[in-house]
Amino acid sequence: MKAETINTYKQVSPPLRKKIEPYLYLLPTLLLMCVLLIIPIIMVIRYSFYDNVIINKNPVFVGLENFKLVMIENATFFVAVKNTLIFVGGSIVFHMILGLAFAVVLNTKYLHTRTKAVSRVLLALPWMFTASVIAILWKMMMNPNGIINYLLEVANLSSTHIEWLASRDFALFSITFINIWAGYPFYMVSLLAGLQGISNDLYEAAAIDGANINQRFFRVTLPQLKPIIISLVMLDFVWTIQQFALIWMTTGGGPINATEMMSTLIYKLGFSKYEYAQASAAAVILLVVCTIVAYLYVRHQRGQE
Repeated sequence: MKAETINTYKQVSPPLRKKIEPYLYLLPTLLLMCVLLIIPIIMVIRYSFYDNVIINKNPVFVGLENFKLVMIENATFFVAVKNTLIFVGGSIVFHMILGLAFAVVLNTKYLHTRTKAVSRVLLALPWMFTASVIAILWKMMMNPNGIINYLLEVANLSSTHIEWLASRDFALFSITFINIWAGYPFYMVSLLAGLQGISNDLYEAAAIDGANINQRFFRVTLPQLKPIIISLVMLDFVWTIQQFALIWMTTGGGPINATEMMSTLIYKLGFSKYEYAQASAAAVILLVVCTIVAYLYVRHQRGQE
């Protein structure tokens, strides 16, 4: 059979063979993507329009009923949306600020080469840790008897042991801070590469025209980095809105839904309450949002090309 297939392929005309050949190389990857990505997505979309599909052997088509149950009758949904927006918005803003600040510092000519090399390694360390390591590390430091409360007491900034991850007042702020710490190196590395690609001629021309350091930054540096910044923000939005491991291992969405996100809500609906249809509906909502952002990202990339 294999020999017959090879002979059939050899009988194809060279121009047609040249067109087919790239797709043959891509075929294993395409099949793998179809099995592990496309088919599960289609199944989840289908589940969202039926009643509880996993438990019931003969599910009934219910239309948009699952979306109604999730978005209107589930009070936790709006809490999860609000927390997700705060978490994602805060993470993206401070990822950008810290990443750009560190990139500018590492790109300056006033630091020694060896100092730059050591600083790059140290500042990029958070990006090298897995979510489980980050969660365990920060849970220990944010423990009421952990090092953060100890340092606050030494500095006379606090006289009580703050429950950073167990308090409704501090839990959302705490996990957002942890995510910011874990994610800024991606911005730093990407923006540093962009800064090193900006021609010195632009800065020299701006200096000749009398531009000061602030004007050169806002009129030369930022416009040159704009394509990279837009790409980073779009990618970071998709990655952060899907963040689950860090939240689940630090707070689990608590206390009392204070850190409930869309990702944890979907997990709890599916694997704690066994409401698979509603979990699928919530997942489809998240999929639509991410797809819109992904479309804008692809459109932006094509515009740059």
